[in-house]
Amino acid sequence: MVVLAMVIGLAVSLLVTCGAVLRWNEVRYRKKGLPPGTMGWPVFGETTEFLKQGPSFMKNQRLRYGSLFKSHILGCPTVVCMDPELNRFILMNEGKGFVPGYPQSMLDILGRSNIAAVRGDMHKTMRSCMLGLVSPPMIRDQLLPKIDEFMRSYIDDWGGRVIDIQEKTKEMALMSALKQIASIETGPVSEALKAEIFRLVLGTLSLPINVPGTNYHQGFKARKRLVCILRQLIEERRVSGCHHNDMLDSLLKMDDSSRGKLDDEQIIDLIIALVYSGYETVSTTSMMAVKYLHDHPGVLMELRNEHLEIRKGKSREDAIDWNDYKSMRFTHAVILETLRMATVVNGVLRKTTQDVAMKGFTIPKGWRIYVYTREINYDPLIYPQPLSFNPWRWLGKNMDSHQHFMLFFGGGARMCPGKELGTAEIATFLHYFVTRYRWEEVGGDNILKFPRVEAPNGLHIRVRDDED
Repeated sequence: MVVLAMVIGLAVSLLVTCGAVLRWNEVRYRKKGLPPGTMGWPVFGETTEFLKQGPSFMKNQRLRYGSLFKSHILGCPTVVCMDPELNRFILMNEGKGFVPGYPQSMLDILGRSNIAAVRGDMHKTMRSCMLGLVSPPMIRDQLLPKIDEFMRSYIDDWGGRVIDIQEKTKEMALMSALKQIASIETGPVSEALKAEIFRLVLGTLSLPINVPGTNYHQGFKARKRLVCILRQLIEERRVSGCHHNDMLDSLLKMDDSSRGKLDDEQIIDLIIALVYSGYETVSTTSMMAVKYLHDHPGVLMELRNEHLEIRKGKSREDAIDWNDYKSMRFTHAVILETLRMATVVNGVLRKTTQDVAMKGFTIPKGWRIYVYTREINYDPLIYPQPLSFNPWRWLGKNMDSHQHFMLFFGGGARMCPGKELGTAEIATFLHYFVTRYRWEEVGGDNILKFPRVEAPNGLHIRVRDDED
């Protein structure tokens, strides 16, 4: 009985202590003018609920508190915004009280000169350099031929096999990026980079707790090893004096008088940003496009007809060119509908540089604002029959003026510089995949869509040649 009483006493004490800690944390962030909401535990906040429950957590909070509510996620006091017009305003008004507000884990792992983190003159310089590397003329004249050659070679032996399309598209996106950036082919260097980049990506969405075994710790270590590999690559390129006609060549050729001159640390962070941003978007969108095309035969037929028309008069080994790519109207629609349905981009973070008034509330200086866009993708007032995969909804629309287009690629000065390059990579992959192969899913693999779109056990498909 004594032991039982002690256990009950400890349990009651623990419950009282936990309640007191939660109450203290709520009082700590109780400032006049803040939106309603809950803050969770000290340090951890509601990060666990956010990452594990994802959309259901957000929906529940919105039902309780409205489309603007406070929380504490990824190590920061945060106001979550789920209002479409307010989100548009925030994205289009950087410098008017808003700057990038990415979590500390992402800033630490992607680097101080990462384009998503810098602002002012440094952001203009980094953005100018990146735009110079991935501008439409560069894609047309230099990058698209490399992408085409890579894609044809990469998928050439898929016929007659069962493959994990998730694994393949991850490798495809990474190897394509490495080829364009530094002419890196399959081999020891690419394998070393691949291993580190996979760890780095996982670390960017984690609490910044540098303890062995955590994703953050692994991601931070991966960054250090990645920086060493890239420094060695840059030094070897300088010593050799050989020309490779790639992005790294362009970055190293900038002289001291160039407005876009970068030091080695900035070049490394720019390369990491190029690989990171393209890897996630290109690989996930490609995988989900294959999934949706399999599930919607009518869409697949329309897409295949568009690409078979492009191949008329071409041999199997003939490349596609810029005019072919720009003619892929339905393909572009499929890519946009995949981004919408899969919600490859859940939202972006901004940080307030001053107290900001929003819908009758005041967001204190230094707080994060999570521009949460996921639910907007399923709003029936914006997208009729939102749960239907319908690429035709995008045809005949000017995407640059579409009011919610920025939710896929950012807006204003933060519009993703690589959106055209990423689209070209996905379109080229789809071109060769749908004209060469047919496929069916095997295994009924599960797909999670938050915090990242992924198939935990892979997404397996049986591929056969189109002639079979």
